[in-house]
Amino acid sequence: MTTLSPTEKKILQNAIRDIPDFPKPGIVFKDITTLLNDSQAYGVTMNHLYERYKGQNLDFIAGIDARGFIFGAALAQMLGIGFVPIRKKGKLPYTTISQKYSLEYGFDEIEIHIDAFRGRKGARVLLIDDLIATGGTANAAAKLITQADAECVEACFIIGLTFLDGIKNLSEQTSVYTLIEVD
Repeated sequence: MTTLSPTEKKILQNAIRDIPDFPKPGIVFKDITTLLNDSQAYGVTMNHLYERYKGQNLDFIAGIDARGFIFGAALAQMLGIGFVPIRKKGKLPYTTISQKYSLEYGFDEIEIHIDAFRGRKGARVLLIDDLIATGGTANAAAKLITQADAECVEACFIIGLTFLDGIKNLSEQTSVYTLIEVD
């Protein structure tokens, strides 16, 4: 599988804006909207993801609400496979399965449709989102994929915050790939 070249990494790093003290003091938010509106950076991202996953015999891509939808749906179209949204509780219209996860201030819950993978037991699924920090949502999403009788073959993130334990914790469930890492 391919990895980004140093030049490609620099393009992505330069396209991501830091927002200090958002959403609360002491946090530096990694804003990908500036990557999305930079055609070169978004093109590098999507072309790289296509090259990395085109030979992996994936059946579906599952994207985490909401920024995972931006990358996941586009990549699924490029690969000619289905896209599955993983949403916050109460946002999907059909019968769902759900998974709770911890937040620093309580709990949250995500869900997918019970037939998200069209009844294909063992479907090969790539999980995707924009960023992994503590990994709570990503871990819950990977568990949902397994609960739906599919296989989460890898979890992919545009940004990985290596100073938190999310990558390490998620790698106990599935392989993890990040395009760029922030220490």
